[in-house]
Amino acid sequence: MPDTKDWSWVVRRPCPECGLDASAIARADIPAMLTANAAGWQLPLTASGDHAARPAPERWSTLEYACHVRDLLVLCDERLNLMLTRDDPTFANWDQDAAAATGRYGELVPAEVAKEITDAAGLAAGRFAGLAGDQWLREGRRSDGPQFTVETYGRHLVHEAVHHLYDVTGVQHSAR
Repeated sequence: MPDTKDWSWVVRRPCPECGLDASAIARADIPAMLTANAAGWQLPLTASGDHAARPAPERWSTLEYACHVRDLLVLCDERLNLMLTRDDPTFANWDQDAAAATGRYGELVPAEVAKEITDAAGLAAGRFAGLAGDQWLREGRRSDGPQFTVETYGRHLVHEAVHHLYDVTGVQHSAR
């Protein structure tokens, strides 16, 4: 089932599910949080077990969530570039369910996806680490309406990664 919920509110208040308060994330902490989250995916993707098995028909598998996070991190580079080079760009729609189907997420090799998450998080972290001054205030918007600054986009990206690791492990952010 497609998730049609607007999750943009997580940049303003704590998420009761995963426990992350993205509104409290300092700009300088975004890169480290992205790389720490990538490290958190390594065990779920390399432990023994069926990484492609869905715990319920309506929930993604560990492998599917990991691929989704990897793709969000890759997409970050494109969206950051748009915000930094254009005035108030609108991001192209990204259908996460279509991406999962066409990318055949459930058929990929978990250890390779673990490496890809690390690589993509490193790239995204580097992009955020290289920002300065007013670059953090540049704006962009999703095709469905929510507007972000570079800073709130970074917080939103951290939340996505943290929340999906919670979806897989059941461990809230505050408990880590």
